[in-house]
Amino acid sequence: MNPPDRTGPTWIKSSRSGNNACVELAATSGMIAVRHSKAPDLRLLYTYAEMAAFLEAAKNGEFDHLLPTGE
Repeated sequence: MNPPDRTGPTWIKSSRSGNNACVELAATSGMIAVRHSKAPDLRLLYTYAEMAAFLEAAKNGEFDHLLPTGE
């Protein structure tokens, strides 16, 4: 019997986050997992298509209105 994989997914965050708490992403089981660094056990899973649609919308500024001005 093989030992369980304890390494888990490789989580990445924006280089702009520095040492601050942030959103982290990882590729896992054919999906993209999203979590907050302050609550690493809570994860949301998205398909590649869902994440691609979200990232495209973010690049196009569709969510900019959600941030206070100056962010």
